[in-house]
Amino acid sequence: MEDKTLVCVDCGQEFVFTAGEQEFFAEKGFVEPKRCKMCRDKKKADRRSRGFRF
Repeated sequence: MEDKTLVCVDCGQEFVFTAGEQEFFAEKGFVEPKRCKMCRDKKKADRRSRGFRF
């Protein structure tokens, strides 16, 4: 498996989805990420500030 370059749906920046991350996501049954780390962290912080738990 090789690293993939993906594009964030929020900011449009490219980010690398490493082979290790791909294996981890596959093991857990997760779909590949749609957001870069910075946008994922921002979205989590926004949810927390509104009182949502995930």
